[in-house]
Amino acid sequence: MPDLFAPLPLAHGRPLPNRLALAPLTNRQSHADGTLSEAERTWLLRRARGGFGLTMTCASHVQPNGQGFGGQLAIHSDVFLDGLTSLATDLRETGTRSAVQLHHAGARADRAEVADPVSASELDGARALTTEEVQQLGADFVAAAVRAERAGFDGVEVHGAHGYVLTQFLSAETNRRTDAYGGSPENRARLLLEVLAGIRAACGPDLQLGLRLSVERFGLRTLEVRELVEELYRRAELDYLDLSLWDVTKHSVDEDAQRLPLLELFAELPRGDVRLGVAGKVRTPADAAAVLERGADLAFVGRAAILNAEFADLARDPAWEPEAGPVDAGYLAAQDVSPPFVDYLRSNFRGVVTP
Repeated sequence: MPDLFAPLPLAHGRPLPNRLALAPLTNRQSHADGTLSEAERTWLLRRARGGFGLTMTCASHVQPNGQGFGGQLAIHSDVFLDGLTSLATDLRETGTRSAVQLHHAGARADRAEVADPVSASELDGARALTTEEVQQLGADFVAAAVRAERAGFDGVEVHGAHGYVLTQFLSAETNRRTDAYGGSPENRARLLLEVLAGIRAACGPDLQLGLRLSVERFGLRTLEVRELVEELYRRAELDYLDLSLWDVTKHSVDEDAQRLPLLELFAELPRGDVRLGVAGKVRTPADAAAVLERGADLAFVGRAAILNAEFADLARDPAWEPEAGPVDAGYLAAQDVSPPFVDYLRSNFRGVVTP
């Protein structure tokens, strides 16, 4: 499968060594105060040494009130720079390219950690951000990207998926604002576009900028997201778009967007120098190769990377069959998956950990 292991040039910075990326995975392994733990460092370094061309952290919150889960890595203050810098240095030595995923949970904030959750509009007990607070949120995404660059990461990925705060702005169901950040699709996308433009302006020419998007569910309409993606491609600020599809073979749930599978619906758009990555049940080397054949440039691997730390290197052998699970905690420990991560997997994902 030679295409999987061809370098992937990006518009900024160094090329990715191959087309396999470690997906940004919630793992609950950081310290309670958001600082990097040795367990999280070990988890990421093992996958980087295992051959992934791009190694990305879990979602890292850019404001204290954006924390989405306990044990979440944080990047909202220079307090976190020491741990982030040491992680970036270690990752660089493996030959991988590194990225921090920038995140704010919005109304999905963990109520055990966040006393004043916020969102685009009142939602599930969260209050609506003021216009000034929206602008500050955008500035804090940019500040977090600058912080990641200072730490030595190759890039950042903005988390605009899975119903978190940027999705809450994009969705007409959850965004009922009447200011410049609500109403039309253009206004609902304003915060996201300001974040991306702000990062590109504030950071150096080698910083690689990605964006994770959902393209359905969470109050999103697929064809509206497709129009947003067309605008993102025209702006050419991104190095790559990371579409979280849940299943790379599926069609949209929207009846007006079912003429092609989701991957092809977005892959057919002219994208210039912006690369297209996809995630969703990429569990074997053949799955990864298939998404490239269907028009993607980059395959994001999640569950299979948890179960197979050396997935990328082992995928060079066409006869290799990845572990698919379920597995016991001892097996996962041997893959450098720590007990908090095991507990999270057992509680949230069927078929990964044995009871």
